[in-house]
Amino acid sequence: MAKKRKAADMKSEKKKEEMKHHLAEKKKEKMKHLISEKEQQVDEPKLKKQNLEENKPEEDSDEELSPEEKRTLERKLKKERKKEEKRLMREKGIVVKKVESKKPSPSELALNYLTSWSESPKEWKFQKTRQTWLLLHMYEKDKVPGEYFSILLRYLEGLQGSARDVTVQKAEAVMKEYDNSEREDSSQLEKCERIRKVLQLLS
Repeated sequence: MAKKRKAADMKSEKKKEEMKHHLAEKKKEKMKHLISEKEQQVDEPKLKKQNLEENKPEEDSDEELSPEEKRTLERKLKKERKKEEKRLMREKGIVVKKVESKKPSPSELALNYLTSWSESPKEWKFQKTRQTWLLLHMYEKDKVPGEYFSILLRYLEGLQGSARDVTVQKAEAVMKEYDNSEREDSSQLEKCERIRKVLQLLS
Protein backbone atom coordinates (compact mmCIF):
# COMPACT_ATOMS: atom_id res chain seq x y z
CA MET A 1 0.00 0.00 0.00
CA ALA A 2 2.79 2.41 0.99
CA LYS A 3 4.69 1.52 -2.20
CA LYS A 4 1.62 2.29 -4.31
CA ARG A 5 1.19 5.64 -2.54
CA LYS A 6 4.87 6.43 -3.02
CA ALA A 7 4.66 5.54 -6.70
CA ALA A 8 1.54 7.72 -7.07
CA ASP A 9 3.31 10.63 -5.32
CA MET A 10 6.35 10.24 -7.57
CA LYS A 11 4.11 10.14 -10.61
CA SER A 12 2.33 13.30 -9.43
CA GLU A 13 5.67 15.06 -8.81
CA LYS A 14 6.90 14.02 -12.25
CA LYS A 15 3.70 15.38 -13.80
CA LYS A 16 4.19 18.68 -12.02
CA GLU A 17 7.78 18.93 -13.21
CA GLU A 18 6.71 18.14 -16.77
CA MET A 19 3.98 20.77 -16.56
CA LYS A 20 6.43 23.36 -15.26
CA HIS A 21 8.86 22.52 -18.04
CA HIS A 22 6.05 22.65 -20.60
CA LEU A 23 4.92 26.06 -19.32
CA ALA A 24 8.46 27.41 -19.33
CA GLU A 25 8.93 26.24 -22.93
CA LYS A 26 5.64 27.84 -23.94
CA LYS A 27 6.68 31.11 -22.36
CA LYS A 28 10.04 31.02 -24.13
CA GLU A 29 8.24 30.55 -27.44
CA LYS A 30 5.94 33.45 -26.71
CA MET A 31 8.92 35.55 -25.62
CA LYS A 32 10.69 34.84 -28.93
CA HIS A 33 7.54 35.83 -30.77
CA LEU A 34 7.31 39.00 -28.68
CA ILE A 35 10.95 39.87 -29.36
CA SER A 36 10.56 39.45 -33.11
CA GLU A 37 7.41 41.60 -33.00
CA LYS A 38 9.19 44.30 -31.05
CA GLU A 39 12.17 44.30 -33.41
CA GLN A 40 9.77 45.19 -36.24
CA GLN A 41 8.47 48.14 -34.23
CA VAL A 42 11.68 50.20 -33.99
CA ASP A 43 9.81 53.53 -34.02
CA GLU A 44 7.42 52.53 -31.26
CA PRO A 45 8.96 53.49 -27.89
CA LYS A 46 6.13 52.38 -25.62
CA LEU A 47 5.60 48.74 -24.83
CA LYS A 48 2.12 47.47 -25.39
CA LYS A 49 0.19 46.09 -22.46
CA GLN A 50 -1.32 43.60 -24.85
CA ASN A 51 2.04 41.82 -25.17
CA LEU A 52 2.29 41.47 -21.43
CA GLU A 53 -1.23 40.08 -21.18
CA GLU A 54 -0.46 37.54 -23.89
CA ASN A 55 2.37 36.23 -21.74
CA LYS A 56 0.25 35.54 -18.66
CA PRO A 57 0.26 31.89 -17.62
CA GLU A 58 -2.62 30.00 -19.13
CA GLU A 59 -5.18 28.82 -16.61
CA ASP A 60 -6.02 25.56 -18.39
CA SER A 61 -2.51 24.23 -18.86
CA ASP A 62 -1.38 24.51 -15.24
CA GLU A 63 -4.26 22.85 -13.44
CA GLU A 64 -1.86 20.31 -11.93
CA LEU A 65 0.18 23.02 -10.14
CA SER A 66 -0.64 24.15 -6.63
CA PRO A 67 -1.59 27.85 -6.12
CA GLU A 68 1.81 28.54 -4.54
CA GLU A 69 3.65 26.95 -7.48
CA LYS A 70 1.52 28.98 -9.90
CA ARG A 71 2.39 32.22 -8.09
CA THR A 72 6.11 31.38 -8.08
CA LEU A 73 6.01 30.56 -11.77
CA GLU A 74 4.12 33.76 -12.59
CA ARG A 75 6.65 35.85 -10.64
CA LYS A 76 9.57 34.24 -12.47
CA LEU A 77 7.96 34.80 -15.85
CA LYS A 78 7.13 38.41 -15.04
CA LYS A 79 10.75 39.01 -14.01
CA GLU A 80 12.00 37.44 -17.24
CA ARG A 81 9.62 39.55 -19.33
CA LYS A 82 10.74 42.76 -17.67
CA LYS A 83 14.40 41.84 -18.14
CA GLU A 84 13.82 41.08 -21.82
CA GLU A 85 11.88 44.30 -22.37
CA LYS A 86 14.65 46.36 -20.77
CA ARG A 87 17.27 44.64 -22.91
CA LEU A 88 15.25 45.31 -26.08
CA MET A 89 14.78 48.93 -25.15
CA ARG A 90 18.52 49.32 -24.47
CA GLU A 91 19.31 47.80 -27.87
CA LYS A 92 16.97 50.25 -29.57
CA GLY A 93 18.52 53.14 -27.64
CA ILE A 94 15.38 53.93 -25.69
CA VAL A 95 16.27 55.36 -22.29
CA VAL A 96 13.68 54.86 -19.59
CA LYS A 97 14.06 57.43 -16.85
CA LYS A 98 12.91 56.42 -13.41
CA VAL A 99 10.61 59.02 -11.96
CA GLU A 100 11.60 59.37 -8.35
CA SER A 101 8.80 60.73 -6.23
CA LYS A 102 10.33 63.13 -3.77
CA LYS A 103 9.10 62.26 -0.32
CA PRO A 104 8.68 65.12 2.14
CA SER A 105 11.31 65.24 4.88
CA PRO A 106 10.40 64.60 8.55
CA SER A 107 10.88 68.34 9.10
CA GLU A 108 8.37 69.24 6.37
CA LEU A 109 5.88 66.69 7.66
CA ALA A 110 6.14 67.97 11.24
CA LEU A 111 5.82 71.64 10.23
CA ASN A 112 2.84 70.83 7.98
CA TYR A 113 1.29 69.01 10.94
CA LEU A 114 1.75 72.12 13.08
CA THR A 115 0.33 74.41 10.38
CA SER A 116 -2.66 72.11 9.98
CA TRP A 117 -3.27 72.22 13.75
CA SER A 118 -3.20 76.01 13.64
CA GLU A 119 -5.10 76.69 10.42
CA SER A 120 -7.45 73.71 10.00
CA PRO A 121 -8.25 72.38 13.49
CA LYS A 122 -11.34 70.49 12.26
CA GLU A 123 -9.34 68.48 9.71
CA TRP A 124 -6.25 68.10 11.95
CA LYS A 125 -5.52 64.73 13.51
CA PHE A 126 -3.10 63.98 16.33
CA GLN A 127 0.05 62.15 15.23
CA LYS A 128 2.47 61.04 17.92
CA THR A 129 5.40 60.75 15.47
CA ARG A 130 5.04 64.40 14.38
CA GLN A 131 4.67 65.61 17.98
CA THR A 132 7.73 63.65 19.07
CA TRP A 133 9.78 65.16 16.23
CA LEU A 134 8.67 68.68 17.16
CA LEU A 135 9.47 68.17 20.84
CA LEU A 136 12.87 66.77 19.95
CA HIS A 137 13.89 69.60 17.59
CA MET A 138 11.94 72.61 18.88
CA TYR A 139 15.04 74.40 20.18
CA GLU A 140 16.82 74.23 16.81
CA LYS A 141 16.11 77.33 14.72
CA ASP A 142 17.16 75.66 11.45
CA LYS A 143 14.63 72.87 11.94
CA VAL A 144 11.80 74.84 13.55
CA PRO A 145 11.99 78.44 12.24
CA GLY A 146 10.75 81.37 14.35
CA GLU A 147 7.25 81.65 12.82
CA TYR A 148 6.65 77.94 13.52
CA PHE A 149 8.04 78.18 17.05
CA SER A 150 5.36 80.71 18.03
CA ILE A 151 2.69 78.26 16.75
CA LEU A 152 4.46 75.45 18.61
CA LEU A 153 4.27 77.38 21.88
CA ARG A 154 0.47 77.61 21.47
CA TYR A 155 0.42 73.88 20.64
CA LEU A 156 2.41 73.08 23.81
CA GLU A 157 -0.26 74.70 25.99
CA GLY A 158 -2.43 71.66 25.33
CA LEU A 159 0.36 69.18 26.09
CA GLN A 160 -0.68 66.76 28.81
CA GLY A 161 0.47 63.82 30.92
CA SER A 162 3.90 62.26 30.60
CA ALA A 163 4.67 64.19 27.39
CA ARG A 164 4.37 67.46 29.35
CA ASP A 165 6.47 66.16 32.29
CA VAL A 166 9.21 64.75 30.05
CA THR A 167 9.36 68.00 28.02
CA VAL A 168 9.82 70.04 31.22
CA GLN A 169 12.50 67.64 32.55
CA LYS A 170 14.45 67.73 29.29
CA ALA A 171 14.21 71.52 29.06
CA GLU A 172 15.52 71.88 32.63
CA ALA A 173 18.39 69.45 31.94
CA VAL A 174 19.42 71.29 28.74
CA MET A 175 19.19 74.64 30.54
CA LYS A 176 21.46 73.33 33.30
CA GLU A 177 23.98 72.23 30.67
CA TYR A 178 24.01 75.69 29.10
CA ASP A 179 24.32 77.38 32.49
CA ASN A 180 27.41 75.28 33.27
CA SER A 181 28.90 75.86 29.83
CA GLU A 182 31.47 78.65 29.52
CA ARG A 183 31.07 79.03 25.74
CA GLU A 184 28.32 81.39 24.66
CA ASP A 185 27.44 81.98 21.02
CA SER A 186 24.38 83.44 19.30
CA SER A 187 22.82 80.04 18.49
CA GLN A 188 23.22 78.98 22.13
CA LEU A 189 21.57 82.19 23.33
CA GLU A 190 18.66 81.60 20.95
CA LYS A 191 18.26 78.05 22.23
CA CYS A 192 18.32 79.27 25.85
CA GLU A 193 15.64 81.82 25.02
CA ARG A 194 13.43 79.12 23.51
CA ILE A 195 13.96 76.82 26.51
CA ARG A 196 13.02 79.66 28.90
CA LYS A 197 9.79 80.23 26.97
CA VAL A 198 8.91 76.53 27.07
CA LEU A 199 9.65 76.25 30.79
CA GLN A 200 7.66 79.41 31.50
CA LEU A 201 4.71 77.99 29.57
CA LEU A 202 4.74 74.44 31.01
CA SER A 203 5.99 74.91 34.58
